[in-house]
Amino acid sequence: MTLHLGYGTNGLTDLRLDDALGLLADLGYEGVGLTLDHMHLDPLAPDLAERTRQVRRRLTSLGLRVTVETGARYVLDPRRKHGPSLLDADPEARAARTALLVRAVDVAAELGAHAVHCFSGVTPPGTAPDTAWKRLTEALAPVLDAADRTGIPLAVEPEPGHLLATLADFHHLRALLGDPAPLGLTLDIGHCQCLEEATPAQCVRDSAPWLRHVQIEDMRRGVHEHLPFGDGEIDFPPVLAALAATGYQGLTVVELPRHSHAGPELARTSIDFLRDAMTGGAIGKRRGGAPC
Repeated sequence: MTLHLGYGTNGLTDLRLDDALGLLADLGYEGVGLTLDHMHLDPLAPDLAERTRQVRRRLTSLGLRVTVETGARYVLDPRRKHGPSLLDADPEARAARTALLVRAVDVAAELGAHAVHCFSGVTPPGTAPDTAWKRLTEALAPVLDAADRTGIPLAVEPEPGHLLATLADFHHLRALLGDPAPLGLTLDIGHCQCLEEATPAQCVRDSAPWLRHVQIEDMRRGVHEHLPFGDGEIDFPPVLAALAATGYQGLTVVELPRHSHAGPELARTSIDFLRDAMTGGAIGKRRGGAPC
């Protein structure tokens, strides 16, 4: 089974970026999901181009691959989580999010990343569904243009509670946009367990043609809470086998954004768990127990 494991920097926010990257390389990860945020390659601070080149040199020296992620909670607005979004009622606010995503694509191109991740955002109260989808498609158009220009796929993530929450919603977006070549999918395995009708393994198989990025963690049905492996309900060996069978060659990134206080230890136990699950070992099969 050949999968390329990574770990998200949004689960290592108590570490300097250089230290986080060194830790992941030492643990045997092949890559990193790099969330652009004020503590890790701030996309809004001065000298972004030079700082990006420095990060690329660090990644290269460590032999790490990278996906650029854009889920920073307060990078644009210190008072609104993930605000403004691509669905904001204010056109200038939507444009600010679009500009951030275009910048993320350019950063990804400089880093040699294999994809840029994003999500739709929560539909504002009182907004009709057709209006929300129209805003989303219009706001994503410049980002897709940038993705096409740079050759970096845009990997949209279905996120519980957002306008684009499910795989069916992703395919609805594809249809609305005319199925553009740069548009791909970020599949979060925990989200499949949380709200999709199909099993996580079946979600992987169904999503194979559009997979550009994968996030992975444990989760329980109906509860959107990212959990360390072994704390949720997912049976991982079938999921990982299905992912390997698709031929997916991007990163499979551990996504534990609320566990930075224990990030270094969870990075170690997570890679042990996933390696064991890929070989059908007893640790990787454990479900619903204590943290691995």
